[in-house]
Amino acid sequence: MKIGLLSDTHGWIHPKLYEFFGNVDEIWHAGDIGNAVTADKLAALKPLRAVYGNIDGSDIRSMFSKSLIFKAEEKLIYITHIGGHPGHYDHSIRDYLYKTHPDIFICGHSHIARVMYDKRGGFLYINPGAAGYTGFHKIMTAVRFEIDGDNIHDLELIELGNRGNVHL
Repeated sequence: MKIGLLSDTHGWIHPKLYEFFGNVDEIWHAGDIGNAVTADKLAALKPLRAVYGNIDGSDIRSMFSKSLIFKAEEKLIYITHIGGHPGHYDHSIRDYLYKTHPDIFICGHSHIARVMYDKRGGFLYINPGAAGYTGFHKIMTAVRFEIDGDNIHDLELIELGNRGNVHL
């Protein structure tokens, strides 16, 4: 199963994402989608699993939940928007995260791309950074990876370019 992962689009899809996600099986969005048009465009490209983020309005909140827990291949996935990072998880999810024991924990919100193994929790932590044009980040990013049974492999982080330097 090939996954395209992004977060914090804030209502805008970078043109490079269409090619980067061209051969994925699903797109996962870790919140701050921005609007229903953006969600619909992503869902038209590939099946979409998403959560809402703190900037998302009632349109997105009616389409998606605050968090998702599901199986992909043999891996348990937990996605939410505001999650923190290893050693500094948000208090609102910390206990649940450690009780759930996901294989992969995904969140957004920070606009900082980070992939690391959480030894305490025993899971892979992924924050794809921010793919959108709005925010304080300097570089727009997204992630692509594969899950094959119990294996996670071929994880790639793409830099979509400088936030203030997009030529449409």
